[in-house]
Amino acid sequence: MDKTNLRLLTQINYPEDLRKLSAEELPEVCRELREDIIQEVSVNPGHFASSLGAIEITVALHYVFDTPSDKLVWDVGHQAYGHKILTGRRELFSTNRKLHGLRPFPTPLESQYDTFTCGHASNSISAALGMAVAAKKSGENDKKIVAIIGDGAMSGGLTNATYNKLRFKASQWLHQRGYLSENRKKGILRLNNAIKSAISRQQNIFEGMNIRYFGPFDGHNVTEIVRILRQLKDMKGPKLLHLHTIKGKGYKPAEQSQTEWHAPGRFNAETGERIVKDCSEEPPRYQDVFGDTLVELALQNPKIVGVTPAMPTGCSMNKLMKAMPDRAFDVGIAEGHAVTFSGGMAKEGLQPFCNIYSSFAQRAYDNIIHDLAILNLPVVLCLDRAGLVGEDGPTHHGVFDLAALRPIPNLTIAAPMDEKELRRLMYTAQLPDKGMFVIRYPRGRGVNKDWKCPLEEIKVGTGRKLKDGDQVAILTVGPIGNDAQKAIQALPQQDKVAHYDMRFIKPLDGDLLDEIGKKFKKVITIEDGVRNGGFGSAVLEWFNDHGYAPSVQRMGLPDEFVTHGSVDELRRIVGLDASHIKQNIEAMLASDQV
Repeated sequence: MDKTNLRLLTQINYPEDLRKLSAEELPEVCRELREDIIQEVSVNPGHFASSLGAIEITVALHYVFDTPSDKLVWDVGHQAYGHKILTGRRELFSTNRKLHGLRPFPTPLESQYDTFTCGHASNSISAALGMAVAAKKSGENDKKIVAIIGDGAMSGGLTNATYNKLRFKASQWLHQRGYLSENRKKGILRLNNAIKSAISRQQNIFEGMNIRYFGPFDGHNVTEIVRILRQLKDMKGPKLLHLHTIKGKGYKPAEQSQTEWHAPGRFNAETGERIVKDCSEEPPRYQDVFGDTLVELALQNPKIVGVTPAMPTGCSMNKLMKAMPDRAFDVGIAEGHAVTFSGGMAKEGLQPFCNIYSSFAQRAYDNIIHDLAILNLPVVLCLDRAGLVGEDGPTHHGVFDLAALRPIPNLTIAAPMDEKELRRLMYTAQLPDKGMFVIRYPRGRGVNKDWKCPLEEIKVGTGRKLKDGDQVAILTVGPIGNDAQKAIQALPQQDKVAHYDMRFIKPLDGDLLDEIGKKFKKVITIEDGVRNGGFGSAVLEWFNDHGYAPSVQRMGLPDEFVTHGSVDELRRIVGLDASHIKQNIEAMLASDQV
């Protein structure tokens, strides 16, 4: 890759090198940084448009503030590629999101310039406030803490809760020093907001919370941002700088189609042509099976509505939005609200399909229990991206849902082995008197090109025997059953191995387990989720409760956060690929334990 035109950027290894430049040179640094990201991401795919939109604020922050002593707290981290390049990782950036390479999002585990966990939205202000309090308690009164958050993350509950905390702390500080009585406080707020509103003919939420607000300013004028940051840097108390930025700035295709270029895959950097693989002869993605089936069901059932928290394209809810825009809702990055909003509609007779990525659903755990499960409301919670998701790493792996949801009363929890099973489970879930129904499925493609099967009911709590055998029983749940099938087919002693697709984690199929408990002394359970507390644990509990004591080996994810890399690479690392499944079956067949 030609980097001869990166004259200034190649001189910057760390922010201290950046701060040696004159302010007049910063626009050129921004141009070179943007060009470097374009060239790198075109061949090593990642999050693209967000980082292009944050180039100037990134350069200005590292230029004005004394990082890493001063703390920059990024929200989500999609926009932080420029930050990575300026903080000692320029030469390693080609390894971004690859196995053993740079991590997909900023993390203190990688660099002292990364101050907090990134990946999920809306946590930056809370973390920054905590750091500011810690600095004050430690006597580091000159330390500056800056949270960088995009408008899309402002809907998260943590963000709004922290705004209120900041407002309270500011007013408490003034009140303790005798500067702010209640009457004066009300008067100041009214006067401040009135003057601001009169001047700008606008009023905003920040002024209403008594947070000093500055802006909006052009987020792509780096020298102006530097000037403003220098003015704000030593002001006391919480301040909010509002910058208008353009997602994809500096690369016309990304500016014109921001959603498509959020994570575009490989592309020709010169022409802007995306290099899209022809998948017409491949099985469909699970998310597209969900989207198409939801439209099909909605045509039959007028009570069906769809809800997504800011992922309409990622989960294919956009298909229902296009077909029936009045029956689909994108509520923004607010997973808890998505769940409770769905509950409200279900309470009054509608049949919501609420689709949330598995790892993001962790943010709605209380809402699932308090607002859905207690009343057993008929909400279908579809958990997309369940299991290992690949290059986005530990913040995005959807591996905790089974263990987290299994103890909650009133939940039905299912995992389809393939696309046809997904369609049947979706159909089943919207039938009368099914209560709260959870369906989990992975990122990526299925196994059937002819997936458009008839919509038929599956009796809740029933699995199926895919293959008979007489020595070892393999119990799988979800698409990992296809890997188990491959492993079994590669065995020389196939007749000794039975395979059961359990379908339901809750309730388990007691008839099948009773059959297995009576017939087999050796059992292997396989799941694409954490081993502790998951499907295998549920099977063990059932056997124990019903007086069976087979030797059970649970295959699942270990008690650690799994790194980033391709799904195939990660499955090999954790021992959940077909090869490892085959080895475990062979070892159990060879064991003397009965």
